[in-house]
Amino acid sequence: MHLAIIGGTGLSQIEGIEDVRHKVVSTPFGEPSGPLTIGRLQGCDVVFLPRHGYNHRIPPHQVNYRANIWALQEMDVSRILAVAAVGGIHPDMGPGGLIVPDQLIDYTWGRPSTFYEGDLDSVTHVDFTYPYDQSLRETFLQAGQELGLNMIDGGTYGATQGPRLETAAEVRRLQRDGCDVVGMTGMPEAVLAREAEIQYASLNVVANWAAGIHDGETVSMEGIEKTLGRSMRQVRRVLKQILGGEDSELCSTTRP
Repeated sequence: MHLAIIGGTGLSQIEGIEDVRHKVVSTPFGEPSGPLTIGRLQGCDVVFLPRHGYNHRIPPHQVNYRANIWALQEMDVSRILAVAAVGGIHPDMGPGGLIVPDQLIDYTWGRPSTFYEGDLDSVTHVDFTYPYDQSLRETFLQAGQELGLNMIDGGTYGATQGPRLETAAEVRRLQRDGCDVVGMTGMPEAVLAREAEIQYASLNVVANWAAGIHDGETVSMEGIEKTLGRSMRQVRRVLKQILGGEDSELCSTTRP
């Protein structure tokens, strides 16, 4: 079994990865966000892919999610640890917070969101009642606890289209709908992993308060960058804690 890490905004490179090689994977759905980085981190074999590309050049609505998940499946990946930057809506989920969501609501449109289309023998549905794998969620939470981090267990992720940020009115709607955080990349990534039968969970990093949460304030891009710069150091600590060497349950002893 092989482990993949999908990096989001602020995590386009993995520090400390060794025995690195890069692999270009072609898929029936076009090119992934970039070559797969394959190596060893904390003694564990991993595959790394930044969803926005290594130069952070691909906006969320143009990420080729199907190609990304297909490429990871081709590498026999069975588990994905995803990292994503979000805006905080819930009062307990402010900038710098780390959230492990357990639910999501999809507000995106026009994105290819399934492998099951075209010339099919039959219509295929997947159960998506619980969009995140519970065992991987617990892996994130346990690592946070071991590091003494205040990681929040549970919350609803609202996936919006992007690339623009939301209006204050849109955030009020998200709030009424029960969303705790808002991001632009959580879907269709999660459901495609489910279709590919790959376990998937996400660690959300709160980069800013969502629009209008604090009356009169606007969203500062400079502030987002500063917050992510600090928070991604904690994310890297979490990932290293999860892998933890050859005895880690997630660690593969066979190179992909």
